[in-house]
Amino acid sequence: MWTSLIGPLLVIMIALAIAGAVKRIRLWQQGKPASFSIGKALAAIPRRYLVDLHDVVARDKAFANTHVATAGGFVASGILMVLVFVMGLDNTLTFALMSATFAAMAFGAVKVKKRRENPPANLSKGPWQRLPNSLLVFSFSGLMMSLLLLLGIGNVPIIVAALLIVGILLGLAELLFGMTWGGPMKHAFAGALHLGFHRRQERFGGGRSTGLKPINLDEQTLGVEKPSDFYWNQLLGFDACVQCGRCEKVCPAFAAGQPLNPKKLIQDMVVGMAGGDTGNYAGIQYPGKSDEARCGAPDKPLFEGLLDAETVWSCTTCRACVEECPMMIEHVDAIVDMRRNLTLAKGETVGKGAEVLENLIATDNPNGLSPNSRANWSVDLKLNHLSEVGTTDVLLWAGDGAFDLAYQRTLRAVVALLRNANIDFAILGNEELDSGDLARRLGDEATFQRLAIANVKTLNKYQFRSIVTPDPHAFHVLKNEYPDFGGSYDVFHHTEYLAKLVEQGDIKLNQAKAQSVTYHDPCYLGRYNGGYDAPRYLLSSMGLTVSEMERSGYRSRCCGGGGGAPVTDIPGEHRIADMRMDDARETGADMVAVACPQCAVMLEGVVMPRPEVKDIAVMLLDAMAENADAGKVKAVGE
Repeated sequence: MWTSLIGPLLVIMIALAIAGAVKRIRLWQQGKPASFSIGKALAAIPRRYLVDLHDVVARDKAFANTHVATAGGFVASGILMVLVFVMGLDNTLTFALMSATFAAMAFGAVKVKKRRENPPANLSKGPWQRLPNSLLVFSFSGLMMSLLLLLGIGNVPIIVAALLIVGILLGLAELLFGMTWGGPMKHAFAGALHLGFHRRQERFGGGRSTGLKPINLDEQTLGVEKPSDFYWNQLLGFDACVQCGRCEKVCPAFAAGQPLNPKKLIQDMVVGMAGGDTGNYAGIQYPGKSDEARCGAPDKPLFEGLLDAETVWSCTTCRACVEECPMMIEHVDAIVDMRRNLTLAKGETVGKGAEVLENLIATDNPNGLSPNSRANWSVDLKLNHLSEVGTTDVLLWAGDGAFDLAYQRTLRAVVALLRNANIDFAILGNEELDSGDLARRLGDEATFQRLAIANVKTLNKYQFRSIVTPDPHAFHVLKNEYPDFGGSYDVFHHTEYLAKLVEQGDIKLNQAKAQSVTYHDPCYLGRYNGGYDAPRYLLSSMGLTVSEMERSGYRSRCCGGGGGAPVTDIPGEHRIADMRMDDARETGADMVAVACPQCAVMLEGVVMPRPEVKDIAVMLLDAMAENADAGKVKAVGE
């Protein structure tokens, strides 16, 4: 019977695919070692694929259904083909199941074909345009073969048999070899392993992992100079990219016309890992850059031909790309790793970055101001200092915004609200140093670690229950990155802590003046730490209705103030803050409520006319219920 040829040919193709897989694995192993239990990693893949990955894929429901039908149909039909043609389990049941799985795949393949007829700009073209045809040929040939077997029709014209076998084998070759030999389907092989060997294991099962990982400052190479300096599972992660362009669509730097496209960056990392040039890339280039092919190699420095440094300096580290990536690739980690080498090894921090880092080294604040003036904002408030009282319930972490007059209004409002709620709190005063966030994002891991160790040493001298800060960047560092240096604390953003006080009735509010309000989610509070609900609860507690921007919550557009972007100042066609304010204008709101001093600075820098920008703490103070202490509290907060 003509189908007897399929088994041997299938075995040969699987053997060739395995050979490609071995070769691909060796490419990943060029990276630095990372320890894993192979058994546990492999065992974790099915659940992570079906739950964690599909939670992200399902945000686009139409495509999610297409993916389930196509990918699920392919995997199931492939397994059944092995059972039928290699292991000899040929019976009515397996023929019926094979028919069903090929039919599901054919349905998905038709959908993929329609999507590719007029693909959106973010989708890569090139070989990806050929892939739907391969899916269709394989699935329809397999469906026809399965139905013939199910109906017991063994004798067919030789031309029909030949066409079916060729169709199945050609389609299977595209899919199998594309997985393991670097074709457009390589994400299926690399992506599955990436889920098991992911560098951030905490992200799975509903977890969150956003803190940067420390590096050993005694290593010979600081940061990443060449592709082989990445960890091997980072190289694996780059290979998992499906080139869907979701990261490209949400990247604020790309939208602003700065020379960064996160999808292109990941593909350049693949070229660096595998060698060759970028000529086969079929997506949008870096804005403002030519499409001339560039070469890379595992042991060739990335910034000697393959990349321009301003590409990695354009990133605001907002994690929008990471949040949207269906393959859960960590773009920001890779960017900061490369920045570390540029800053620590080469001293090539761009813009005002070098000056800011010098200030941090000399004065422990980015503006170069006297560290002895850090507590000047609170002189008239007569606040307790931990050095005097030794213990407190709440430590109010001011952050370097204490040097900024606009941000001081927020700090003073928080003081007034805490006093109104009779909270026992204190500050570190001049003992507080910069949290190190800016230094770390600019790649100066040495300065960050020095500041972190010094701050942890100071904090561990005292007793307190929790830390509260209005600065999401300091909040994130204290909560998620200081534990690596012996500093594990209960840290709250001021909106989270104030929401608890309002909910408990410790702060009583009047209805705020009727006005239309929209809320801007700070990246380091939202995407980094899941802080979406508390600010909105506080606004609703004031009787305000929030008109949400089209991009809000986990899809909020960055203000452009993170990752050192204001000091690296890479030019583009637009300002990110202007684009964000345009989002706010579209809601018709009179006010933009913010919960981050950096966001406030960026949005207030947009030229008028525009909505008023005000921190939620200041809005709360304005809406406090009148009581015996209200006048005193109001005066202190102003």
